[in-house]
Amino acid sequence: MQDILADLLITGGTVINETGRFVADVAVKDGLIVFVGHPDFAPRARRSMEAAGKFVIPGAIDVHTHIREPGMTQKEDWTTGTRAAAAGGVTTVFDMPNTDPPVWSLDALAIKQEAAARQAHVNYGLYGLLDERTLDILPQLAEAGIIGTKLFYGNTTGNLPAPNDGAVLEGFEILAELGLRCSIHAENSPMLFWRENRMKAAGRDDAWAHLAARADIVALESLNRSITLSEWTGARIHIVHESCMRSLPIIRDAKARGVPMTVETGPQYFLLAAEDLTGDKARIARLNPPIRERAQQEPILAALLDRTIDMLGTDHAPHAMAEKQHASFWDNACGFPGVETSMRLMLTLVHQGRMSMEQYVRMACAAPAKAFGLYPRKGVIQPGADADIAVVDPAKEGVIRGAELHSLRSRFTPFEGMETVGLPVATIVRGRVVMEGGTVLDAPGWGRMERPEMPKPAPRNLATTTRAILRPDAQSW
Repeated sequence: MQDILADLLITGGTVINETGRFVADVAVKDGLIVFVGHPDFAPRARRSMEAAGKFVIPGAIDVHTHIREPGMTQKEDWTTGTRAAAAGGVTTVFDMPNTDPPVWSLDALAIKQEAAARQAHVNYGLYGLLDERTLDILPQLAEAGIIGTKLFYGNTTGNLPAPNDGAVLEGFEILAELGLRCSIHAENSPMLFWRENRMKAAGRDDAWAHLAARADIVALESLNRSITLSEWTGARIHIVHESCMRSLPIIRDAKARGVPMTVETGPQYFLLAAEDLTGDKARIARLNPPIRERAQQEPILAALLDRTIDMLGTDHAPHAMAEKQHASFWDNACGFPGVETSMRLMLTLVHQGRMSMEQYVRMACAAPAKAFGLYPRKGVIQPGADADIAVVDPAKEGVIRGAELHSLRSRFTPFEGMETVGLPVATIVRGRVVMEGGTVLDAPGWGRMERPEMPKPAPRNLATTTRAILRPDAQSW
């Protein structure tokens, strides 16, 4: 190995994968990890990075971000969003399709691909939209390289209407044969709008009204519907931003039956409580689904640790500050930045003994890579994997400040003033250092579009699919 001239050698750190940890040097060449082992056998390198006393982990993969470009760059763009990711130890982001235009055509996908390719500092995956307009082009979107699709059962920025259940069934039938995973915002729109409108008419205008409009039943109904359609068709699904403890038995039961599903949650759902959100903090923390009651925090965190919930996402959803300062609570935009602060928050839980680093690496790195067809190319520190790496100082103390965030148009956070222990001090994307010592280095266009390599699909009930029964020669069944 010593005859190879590596591009970068990370020395003396503790390598941590989901399966364990060990002290080793890590060498990188041509964007790949080429050596993990004892320093006596490490190759020479053009550059060395000292990591004694630090952790060397796979870069985090955030499967749920809203970069906002094209069409909403007053909130975020690919430069600010991916610089924020780099600052937070995140080496791959998946961007949701509710931009302007939404990703409901090949042309719309191409617009987003161009913007990302020109600006992205980290790797990225792009979702296509699943709704009534995209059924005929799902195979073409898959061929063009989308990371998966997104189904909005609940309302979202961009006000995309929830599709008809018949269209969702047909979409799942198509996705089951393609093998792509569908991420689902599982809230029942008719229920939540009915309740919201009733409260507005009654004069309710407060954070608890927003929570009441989206009570647990709104999520439970949509979750059950999603599971039923997945189990019938064989479509792979991913439930995003799970916030409800009453969902957990349903998820466990579905997984035990073999439903091809994964689930994510975000730090906000086990670190924030509705009881603590008042005034400006309540407006900043408004998001969908809402922050729930304190009693729901520990069950959600426990489910993340016991793998009922598979992975950690952020629902990074920046807005211009003015969009969070309306007098009426209902008029304030939903969502806030998260991609830069997530790792710091989770490292603090590690410091507190509430989880291990191995557990964090599983939920933030390995599980996302496995669910979306990127493993073992990503999500693990081993020879042959992409050199997407975060170097972490587990003892570095700090305080989260919105004014310091790299989402320059959205410099606010509901975690304002929270003390943290543990910090990513270097982020490496395909072998290139894009953040070091807290400073994000200029690397526009370095990020690469990631395409899934999913296991062979296993569609079900093929004889009853919408398109099968439309054939002129279809037989009754």
